Amino acid sequence: MVQATGIQVTPGSPRRGAGRLRLYLRLVRADRPIGVLLLLWPTLTALWFAARGWPGWRLVAIFVAGTWLTRAAGCALNDVADRRFDSHVKRTAQRVVATGQVSVAEALAVAAALAGAAAATLIWLNDAARLCALPAAGVAIVYPFFKRFCALPQAVLGIAFSFGIPMAYCAVQGQLPAVAVWMLAANFLWVMAYDTEYAMVDRDDDRTLGIHSSALLFGRADVAVVAACYAMYLAAIAALAWREGAGAGFAVGWAGAAGCAVYHVWLIRTRERDACFRAFLHNHWLGLAIFGGAIAGFA
Repeated sequence: MVQATGIQVTPGSPRRGAGRLRLYLRLVRADRPIGVLLLLWPTLTALWFAARGWPGWRLVAIFVAGTWLTRAAGCALNDVADRRFDSHVKRTAQRVVATGQVSVAEALAVAAALAGAAAATLIWLNDAARLCALPAAGVAIVYPFFKRFCALPQAVLGIAFSFGIPMAYCAVQGQLPAVAVWMLAANFLWVMAYDTEYAMVDRDDDRTLGIHSSALLFGRADVAVVAACYAMYLAAIAALAWREGAGAGFAVGWAGAAGCAVYHVWLIRTRERDACFRAFLHNHWLGLAIFGGAIAGFA
């Protein structure tokens, strides 16, 4: 028997109706939207940059829906891949696959259904965007397994969480310009910063389980590396905004993002688990500030 939210649940036992739906919503992190937001803000920023302003309701709706569906499918797949590790990590011990409340087969079925729905959104995009979605899907599928053997799995996540940028440019312009690649590279640095903060939360558990992470790789240099990644990201996105002709309004959003970065580095300076997690969660505001700057800069 597994204790979960005060209810005795037999692993794999069927629960129907609303109770089952709640488990599936927990599986895809519907109650924790931070992952979706960290994907969404740079994707929408890229849409505004590519269109040099408002890209239209159709593209906004497609990318919002596609981002949520893709992230949800990735969560279900990730929980299947990590089910034997999650139960030994304080932060993930109550995930529904790890506790047996949702079976592996169920989780895979949910992931497949959500991935199919995400693929369906590509119907309304052009050929260039659809082609760009193929490597994005591949990276998302293989990422959960990299932490077993790759010393820096955050690098793979950095690519996976940045692929909405080239897709957005392809959807707007019908091609992949160099600026999209540079923006992906800049966003990669931001992902490295916030996912290292995330890894710092699980550092002790990961070391015990033999799981690789940037927090373990960087050791006592972790705070300095996070600060450097933030600095390089902010410098790169400012240079891109200047090159693309964003107006002064972008500078206001950029300043807000820079303030967030300074706050995050201050939080993680002691490497305390809760403080590192707060810094990770607060990155939503950094991404929103840059997106707000893009709206203002191209208004």
